[in-house]
Amino acid sequence: MPRRTPRNTLDRLRTPGRFPGFLKTASVCALIAGLLSPITQVAAATGTATASNDYCGGQCSDILPPGENGNATLAQVLLNQAFGTQPDHAEDQLGPYANLAKGYPTLTNATINTFFNDASFGVPSDQVASTLKPAGRGDVTIVRDKKTGVPHITGTTRYGTEFGAGYAAAQDRLWLMDVFRHVGRGQLTAFAGGAPSNQGLEQQFWRNAPYTEADLQAQIDNAVAANGARGQQALADADAYLAGINAYIDASDSGRYFPGEYVLTGHKDSITNAGTIDHFKITDLVALASVIGSLFGSGGGGEVDNAVSLLAAQEKYGVEQGTQVWEAFRERNDPEAVLTVHNGESFPYAAKPADAQGEALPDDGSVTTQPLVYDAAGTGGDQSAGAAAAAATASALTSARRGMSNALVVSGRSTASGHPIAVFGPQTGYFAPQLLMLQEIQGPGLSARGASFAGLSMYVELGRGQDYAWSATTSGQDIIDSYAVELCQDDYHYLFHGVCTAMDVVEQKNAWKPTTADGTAAGSYTMRVYRTKYGPVQYRATVGGKKVAYTTLRSSFMHEADSIIGFQMLNDPDYVKSPQTFQSAVQHINYTFNWFYADSSHTAYYNSGDNPVRANGVDAEFPVWAQAAYEWKNWVPATNTAAYTPPSAHPNSVDQDYYVSWNNKQAKDYATASWGDGSVHRGNLLEDRVRKLVAAGGVTRAALTKAMAEAALVDLRAEDVLPDLLKVVNSSPVTDSAAAAAVTKLQTWLTAGGRRTETSAGSKTYADADAIRILDAWWPLLVKAEFEPGLGADLYSAFTANLPVDEAPSAAHGPTGSHAGSSFQYGWWSYVDKDVRAVLGESVQGGLTRKYCGGGTLSGCRDVLISTLKTAAGKTAAQVYPGDTLCAAGNQWCADSIVQRTLGGIKHGNISWQNRPTFQQVVEFTSHR
Repeated sequence: MPRRTPRNTLDRLRTPGRFPGFLKTASVCALIAGLLSPITQVAAATGTATASNDYCGGQCSDILPPGENGNATLAQVLLNQAFGTQPDHAEDQLGPYANLAKGYPTLTNATINTFFNDASFGVPSDQVASTLKPAGRGDVTIVRDKKTGVPHITGTTRYGTEFGAGYAAAQDRLWLMDVFRHVGRGQLTAFAGGAPSNQGLEQQFWRNAPYTEADLQAQIDNAVAANGARGQQALADADAYLAGINAYIDASDSGRYFPGEYVLTGHKDSITNAGTIDHFKITDLVALASVIGSLFGSGGGGEVDNAVSLLAAQEKYGVEQGTQVWEAFRERNDPEAVLTVHNGESFPYAAKPADAQGEALPDDGSVTTQPLVYDAAGTGGDQSAGAAAAAATASALTSARRGMSNALVVSGRSTASGHPIAVFGPQTGYFAPQLLMLQEIQGPGLSARGASFAGLSMYVELGRGQDYAWSATTSGQDIIDSYAVELCQDDYHYLFHGVCTAMDVVEQKNAWKPTTADGTAAGSYTMRVYRTKYGPVQYRATVGGKKVAYTTLRSSFMHEADSIIGFQMLNDPDYVKSPQTFQSAVQHINYTFNWFYADSSHTAYYNSGDNPVRANGVDAEFPVWAQAAYEWKNWVPATNTAAYTPPSAHPNSVDQDYYVSWNNKQAKDYATASWGDGSVHRGNLLEDRVRKLVAAGGVTRAALTKAMAEAALVDLRAEDVLPDLLKVVNSSPVTDSAAAAAVTKLQTWLTAGGRRTETSAGSKTYADADAIRILDAWWPLLVKAEFEPGLGADLYSAFTANLPVDEAPSAAHGPTGSHAGSSFQYGWWSYVDKDVRAVLGESVQGGLTRKYCGGGTLSGCRDVLISTLKTAAGKTAAQVYPGDTLCAAGNQWCADSIVQRTLGGIKHGNISWQNRPTFQQVVEFTSHR
């Protein structure tokens, strides 16, 4: 049956905002009437799909806003733009998702599915909305349910099952899939338009994964060859999946119900149907995987920034003391950090060596970023393009990768039923359509329901099987290293094992012109990457006067396809039967993720990723010389393979009393690449609540969901740092009336729970709005006033490059910018916490080596805090929340609110802020095979 189709590209892909101008120039009603006429292919709402081997007993639930339907025809796009109408199932999961923010306090097990979907296998006969035999095949059926329109794919052959998965994916996400295969290939602007946001997006990803077509194919060939029968099966599954996608492309093209964005971006003609929608090929899947892996599963990088801040610290304090200061702020192994494996077990990785070898620190002031864009013309070289390029470069090179995602898993020893309970899911941002899609797959060797990234949904990637469920959070351990390659002959040759070797040049030339969707004027540029055997060149510098290029080598580079085997195993009911077989499956995933598991009796955890074994003495925090002595153990440049740490060395656990993860530190002695794993982390918001529940016992699905939902509304700074700040302020009577009034408001808010929540559902006004405004204004002021005088401007600036000061909900952070939901992942909360506690004379483990606030005295610190508090309290809402294209200046609720960023032509309203997974499961299995 025809499925409605999406729009154009991320808000990173700016297009829908331009549609109204087009609509004003056309007779909308006449145009829509004409466009509606071809849409006649509707499947009968008959048939039934019965649940098979479902051991959850109706206690598995999930949610994925805004809705399953991510395709919209041109008529549906125009109706949405003109009148706000929504295609069926385009946003029917958005309301329940949003409503949990005010509905969680009264949540019970019986009302969970008011806010979630029933994730049981199959569709009751009275809930079948449609039944389809895709392309007339007799070996697969796609049933969609009435409530959400989720596809339930049942096949009698493996090929037919995967064909159906591909067909369903194209029904729900064809435009989005097309967008992201072009992002992965660095061809977005030529496909969707030259808006600065599109330029930035393709540059961000292509800088780190500049693959040729031959590179993409080689990754498939290598993954298949290395995995025996499972590799061959994965290839056959992918071929069938692609056949299903392409069958839908042909059917929707001939039936003229393809996504309307193809017309609006100039790829199809709405009158003559001229133009083509290119078939998908297997290398497109690798291009898609490279985008997802880069966004969510590749920890590391940042070594050059680390070197710059270390040198600044040594310049300020001298080598010995400066190094101590740097290590204190780095918090590699902070004893106060919240841990996922909290039983004291140690998993050493990327530790500081006793005697570092091979370090190649740059000469002061010599570092420059390697250009990516060349020969820019038109809008490819204007001021907006330059700003987009700078932002893309910063995002590509930072170690502060937005991990997102959380997990709360409780052992059956502490639940009311005696069965484990899990509330978990990934935070993948908010898009329309969503990057993920829901599906159920039942066929030979396949039995699962859950979410998969669009275009990679031959398997469920996060979800449930017959008697188990699994999910993941981004872990961020360091699998990326920086090497200083010594130049020879010129700037484009380098020494490799003593031989002067030419760098490989990989180019992508893009040109664009205005379309209905994106009116950006014509422009063009060439993206050019210089690749060495040690990875792409990212910086130029000198080391000891020698000219070098700094490269980044990622263990998953040239291995984007390898993880398919692990996902295949997770979907195989004959493979995953226990915590141990689950851990074995995810060991085949080379992305850096924390994986969680629950069945009716057991829970488990495993940290995945190809962790390279570094040469003795190499410090993973800093660049090293590109010499054989400092390479990864057993590294083979031609294939970028090496020796990796064994599974037992990865943080792992079975049946711990509980697990929490919100991209926090995994285990004792296990260092992550990003900064900020200290005494205050958003993981503490989960840890404190779950620990209390477990101590009390009798945990239910509702209770654990409440813990997640409450943590999703709490301001981390308020709950875990503000109490000590107020201790300092109130260490003497506050006589200034403005400061006293601000303190009263902050204390009142803190007593109420420190949550950013509406006065009532739909009010679009925060309770304790003044206190929230004050803290939002105060935090950056107090951090700077607390630390910059002691550190000095240069070192303070260098440290803020390593770790941003703040990440409030209204800040423009994360992979999607502002209005992205995920907040409080990176910030200086631990530094403020440790420093202020030290000033108060409280016990601090892993302190900052000296006191900074007010020169280290209580009275001096109090003066700093009161002075900055008064300044913050005097800032108007319009100053704190300056407004943007969605929100008027001063609209606090709107500034925080979540937006489903348009990747095509359908728009949705914004919802109240929550800091929670985008796709989320609540599961409690009642029995086991």
